[in-house]
Amino acid sequence: MNPTRLAFIRSTLCRHFRDLDPVTSTIEYCCTTAEKLVEEDRKFDAVIALEVIEHVANPAEFCKSLAALTVPDGATIISTINRSMRSYATAIVAAEYLLHWLPKGTHEWSSFLTPEELVLILQRANITVREMAGFVYSPLTGRWSLSDDISVNLIAFGTKNCQ
Repeated sequence: MNPTRLAFIRSTLCRHFRDLDPVTSTIEYCCTTAEKLVEEDRKFDAVIALEVIEHVANPAEFCKSLAALTVPDGATIISTINRSMRSYATAIVAAEYLLHWLPKGTHEWSSFLTPEELVLILQRANITVREMAGFVYSPLTGRWSLSDDISVNLIAFGTKNCQ
C-alpha cells in the first residue's frame, strides 16, 4: 500500500504548496510523540500520521496535537481504517488471521473511525478536510490502487484553519 499512499501524499502536498516539489533534504524524522513535540512548541508545514489514530487512546486529543503542530494553512494528512463490516472482514479477519500480513490482535475494530467521525474530530481540532481517498487491494495483481472507495482504508488531506 505504501507506494500508492505516498503518491497520494506527494500529489496533495504539491498541489497544496502550489506544485513546489518538497525537497527531501529538509525532511526531519523524529522518533517521539505528537504530544512531546507540542510541549516543545514545534511547528511544521506538513504533519502526517499514517495508521496511528486507530491505536491512540483519545483520537480527538491526538488530532488537537496534530493541529497544534501544523502551521496555519499547513497540511495535515491522516490515514486509517474505516469502522465498517467490510473493514472487519478485510483488515482483521483476512489481514490478521487468514493472510498473516499483521500479527493477530493488531487492530481492535471498535477503535476504527468512520470517515464522518474523522472529519468531525478534525473540524473540532481546527483542521478542514479538503480531500479523502481510499485504497483498494487487487488480489489478481497483488497491487494497491487509489480509489473513491473508503469503506476499508482511507486517507484524508486537510489544512489547518488560519486563526
